[in-house]
Amino acid sequence: MLARLLLIEDEAEIRTMLKLSLEDEGYVVHEAADGRSGLALFHEHQPDLVLLDLRLPDIRGLDVCRELRRESIVPIIVVTAQTDTHDLVAGLEAGADDYVTKPVVPKALAARIRALLRRVGMQEPAAPSTSAFGNIELREAEAVVLRRGQPLELTKTEFRLLCELAAQPNIVLSRDQLLEKVWGYDYLGDSRLVDAHVHRLRNKVEEDPQRPRLIVTVRGIGYKLIKT
Repeated sequence: MLARLLLIEDEAEIRTMLKLSLEDEGYVVHEAADGRSGLALFHEHQPDLVLLDLRLPDIRGLDVCRELRRESIVPIIVVTAQTDTHDLVAGLEAGADDYVTKPVVPKALAARIRALLRRVGMQEPAAPSTSAFGNIELREAEAVVLRRGQPLELTKTEFRLLCELAAQPNIVLSRDQLLEKVWGYDYLGDSRLVDAHVHRLRNKVEEDPQRPRLIVTVRGIGYKLIKT
């Protein structure tokens, strides 16, 4: 079955170029020129992945991203200008799994989409079946995370990040290692993707995200999960 993509992009030339190139790659592409149309098409078609421009004419792309994330764990790739670091980080913190910068290179985007679809389609490892740290219980085989016995809603990316950290407790994993393990490719030293997802994960698993005790930063290196 062909993967279905939802492309939300207000610039007609870019939208047409990306739609044609992605269809050439074998995807079914639904397109929207604004945020409200994009949300309507999402509910109608339930795509396998969303490609979302952050600068839309009606509602902010960040708000579209948050709305999608409230109701779905669908993979989201945001599109941002090369210099819009603030928008990039905000998009990741709003729940996006990945990003591309303009001008978008269609072949590079298609490779990024394939990697993300492969990753979210993977079965989570069956062993170890259960691990616990602090008030968190991780059941990898069931793809379930509990906090004080209550299930947490994690995206697939957040879940895989937690699994990778939990697989080597008390061991520092560099940002490059996490990029390779969780996303399956590197960003030539761009750590924003990892940092933003660690921030989101802390907000869900830590008692006090501002003073993390489970997922701690090792300055200049990366992160480690503390298990006593």
